[in-house]
Amino acid sequence: MRLVHLDLKGAAPRVSYLEQVFPLLSQLGANGILIEYEDMFPFKGELEILKSPYAYSEEDIERIQQLAELHKLEVVPLVQTFGHVEFILKHEKYQHLREVERFPNSFNPHLPDTLALLKSILSQVIEKHRRSTWIHIGADEVFHLGEGMDSKNWMSHNRGDMGTMYLKHIKEVLSFITTQYRGLRALMWDDMLRKISVGALRGERMGMAVVAPEPGVSAVLVRVATLAGVLPSAWQEPTPGPVGTRVSGEHEEPQASSCHWHQYDHYSVLCELLPVGIPSLAICLQTLVNGGFTEEAKRKVLDALGFQSMQLEQSTCEGRGAFPGAEIYHMVEQVNGHLRESILKALEEESAIKGWFSPYHRKRQFGNPRNMESFGSKVLKLHEDWESFVRDLRTHLERIYFPDTVEEWMEENINPYLDQLRDLVRDYR
Repeated sequence: MRLVHLDLKGAAPRVSYLEQVFPLLSQLGANGILIEYEDMFPFKGELEILKSPYAYSEEDIERIQQLAELHKLEVVPLVQTFGHVEFILKHEKYQHLREVERFPNSFNPHLPDTLALLKSILSQVIEKHRRSTWIHIGADEVFHLGEGMDSKNWMSHNRGDMGTMYLKHIKEVLSFITTQYRGLRALMWDDMLRKISVGALRGERMGMAVVAPEPGVSAVLVRVATLAGVLPSAWQEPTPGPVGTRVSGEHEEPQASSCHWHQYDHYSVLCELLPVGIPSLAICLQTLVNGGFTEEAKRKVLDALGFQSMQLEQSTCEGRGAFPGAEIYHMVEQVNGHLRESILKALEEESAIKGWFSPYHRKRQFGNPRNMESFGSKVLKLHEDWESFVRDLRTHLERIYFPDTVEEWMEENINPYLDQLRDLVRDYR
């Protein structure tokens, strides 16, 4: 399985954009999509509070699956079941389920309400993905596990083994999935398992789950356990990058995932936008398909993306590009390469501004027109050019993203610099 992990906790694209992207992913070698919906899922009933105002509709979820099927991409939904649950635990309604009261990162695994809530969330997601044969339960980065009073009490009565405490919760989640949804197989990240002793793993015999190294881990020896007990000599050395191995009896089935983060967690700033990440994603996929970034892989990437050449060391691509969102790719390059630099150059290096239109002059609204005219036309032209550029960029962003993403991206990447120029032009006028 070559899965592209769409992490939708920030900058979730409109379905109309996925319609353009799925055929490209398939062409580049993906055969599955791992979808981490978080608050973009259309939760119903008591869970409706978890929904983003821009969450996908039930029809959207169905359409995504139809598009995936059309392009031979297996859909694997991802539901976080232990850590990375800020989108749930930020709500007052669920605050009592936190491992540590102050932090919304992780569930308290000892409260019956935690499992009840997870069953409800898993059920709603699985019911809308009846074609899927896999479910991913996340279970990575369970920050502050063991720091809550309930966990401390549990460990004091269970020889202080946090690994066993972690596995106990995972076992309950997996037990629910295998009992309620026969034939559905589970995936999970492996970072927490690496810290657990072989003894604790042997002690919790749990039915099969697949463990995969978290995207981005370096190549280290990973002890791979099936959670049905530890297999003899079950040591695998993954290839560099996000490639894991499923171990099931005598068989090994590679599990590869190429990941594009939209946001590191529910509270962080946005990461790279998907159109900007597509060339990198294309390289990852073709590298997996070809077993290395060969000349053939490079040619396939250039053909698929419509570029003339690429320099990996400089992270640059030459050419117009003919992939969905290529305009945004180039416009973000412009923002990163020129916006800040051109504005700061005008504000800090123009001697007439420094000498005759300082913050002191601007605050008191006086200045010599002769000196002001010497920089005025240049500054007005710079302002007009960037405002026109940003209007175009906004139009392109709005075709792909919902209004909250467009506003956040503008606030983070455009306004800190353009607002300085806008203020100067306002004072000048």
